[in-house]
Amino acid sequence: MGLFGKSPERDPKEMVNQWTHKLRKEGYQLERQIRAIQREEEKVKRSLKEAAKKNDKDTCTILAKEILRSRKAISKIYTSKAHINSVMLQMKNQLATLRVAGALSQSTEVMQAMQRLIRVPEVAHTMQEMSKEMMKAGIIEEMLDETFEDMEEDPEELEEAAQSEVDKVLWELTEGKLGEAPAPPISEGATAKVSVPASVDLSDEEKEVDDMASRLNALKST
Repeated sequence: MGLFGKSPERDPKEMVNQWTHKLRKEGYQLERQIRAIQREEEKVKRSLKEAAKKNDKDTCTILAKEILRSRKAISKIYTSKAHINSVMLQMKNQLATLRVAGALSQSTEVMQAMQRLIRVPEVAHTMQEMSKEMMKAGIIEEMLDETFEDMEEDPEELEEAAQSEVDKVLWELTEGKLGEAPAPPISEGATAKVSVPASVDLSDEEKEVDDMASRLNALKST
């Protein structure tokens, strides 16, 4: 406590180090959650294969959707981890700025990443508290609710997911007994198939090439 009963202003370096520690801790939590979802997904895969052996297509479809939910959830968590890593990188930049300029600087990158992280249920509370501290420190501006409107997702999005995605999972886990095979990827360097208009007569083209070769040979012999 200070002489007049107020806490002294926090050291900027201490704040950055504390934020980095919290971000790293949240990242570890997300990694554990990913592993937990993956373990559950393996159980669902085994159940789906058992249902496929019994030719229970309805159960297989339900389980395939559950696997899609798991994969989508994992994808979102990986995206959140990427945002956390981005903020951690910016914290390193803040320490470098602090050494040179003696003060923390405003960061658009931190602002954008925090806007997304504050909407992730798994880390929302920590990010909300951290964003308040960052606003006081002048790193980010006040984040209004309106800035999140475009981030809202349709809760029925997965239910309306293309049947092709479900078919891919079924095909993958039942070794082609159910579902449909995914379209083969186009590898780099693959030769594109050139379509020839129906009106083109290939025999006429071949004759024209032969005639051109004959004329060239005649010119060389003169």
